[in-house]
Amino acid sequence: MSKLLGLGIAATGLAHFAAPAAFEPVTKLAFADDIRNWTYRNGATELAIGLAIAAAPTRKAGFAGLAVYAAWLGKRVLARR
Repeated sequence: MSKLLGLGIAATGLAHFAAPAAFEPVTKLAFADDIRNWTYRNGATELAIGLAIAAAPTRKAGFAGLAVYAAWLGKRVLARR
C-alpha cells in the first residue's frame, strides 16, 4: 500500500511539470509571487518524497519528509490569510 501511495505522490509531482497550469490555482494559495517557479519546485519536492515513500529502504524518511512538507505548506497558506 505504501508503495502505491508513494508512486501516486511521485506521479502528482511529475504532473506539475506536464501540466503546471492545473496546479497554479492551488500553488497561488501559498505562494503569491513567481507561481510557475513554485509550481515546479513543489512538483520536484513531491516527486522526491513520493519516490522515497515508494522504496522500502527510504520509506520512513519519505513519510517524515511528507509530514514536514505538509506542515510547511499549511503554514504558508495560513500566513497568507
